Amino acid sequence: MPSSPQSSSVQAARQAVAARLRELMLGAGLNGQELSARCGWHPAKTSRILSAKATPSDADVRAWCVACGADDQVQDLVATVRAVDSMYVEWRRLQRDGMRKVQENVYALNDVARLCRVYVSNVVPGFFQTPAYATALMRSITQFQGTPDDVAEAVAARMARSRFLYEGGHRYVVLMEESVLRYRIGDAEVMRGQLRHLLAVMPLVSVSLGIIPFTAQRSVWPLEAFYMFDGRHVVVETLTAEINVKQPRELGDYRRAFTQLSDAAVFGDAARAVIGDALDSLG
Repeated sequence: MPSSPQSSSVQAARQAVAARLRELMLGAGLNGQELSARCGWHPAKTSRILSAKATPSDADVRAWCVACGADDQVQDLVATVRAVDSMYVEWRRLQRDGMRKVQENVYALNDVARLCRVYVSNVVPGFFQTPAYATALMRSITQFQGTPDDVAEAVAARMARSRFLYEGGHRYVVLMEESVLRYRIGDAEVMRGQLRHLLAVMPLVSVSLGIIPFTAQRSVWPLEAFYMFDGRHVVVETLTAEINVKQPRELGDYRRAFTQLSDAAVFGDAARAVIGDALDSLG
């Protein structure tokens, strides 16, 4: 029976961890038996870890790194191992009972995070969405995935997130490709309401909204949407899955990408002008 996309991705992540551990071992000039002796365990355990048949514990990773003289790699590798099983979760699995529960989980993430940095290239972020826009979007997702239709309840849960724009000391720094303003999610009236809402939230002290124009000179290509919560957790959204990134090295990549995408964006009056042009195009 073939592996599911999730199990295949998790196994690939385990193999990537094993490959990094092997590199540390070889870089230290050790073979499997010598490393096992330094760690104080049976060589069969080393073999299982290197073949990705066993996931090392935090203590195993620390012992391995110390044995290889690579103490500076401990934090990054421990974070990677911890994230493996939760890093890739299919939307159909998350939404098997409908979309409301997922919205409540995201609400909890937003509740805890003080700073949320967001880049979107496909749709308006949930906390900026109008009920009409959210309804049109969620209905299309439900129909595509064939999951239970609880759109009305899911929209209500999504709308609850907008409270964080007005209270609780939260801050949202959002970068949006101009294409997001042009994609027709719902009809023209839905899009008019959504674009006007963006203009309405821009003056909020909790909001910094940048638009990356079609004509911008850029050093980073358009990416899949990602949400960075306090710099400690990034959620990347693909067609089929949610990818959770917590590894320090990868978090650094997302921070650097966000900074470079910010350089291509316009803010303030210039951003309002781009939104206004999109509004005018709707007639």
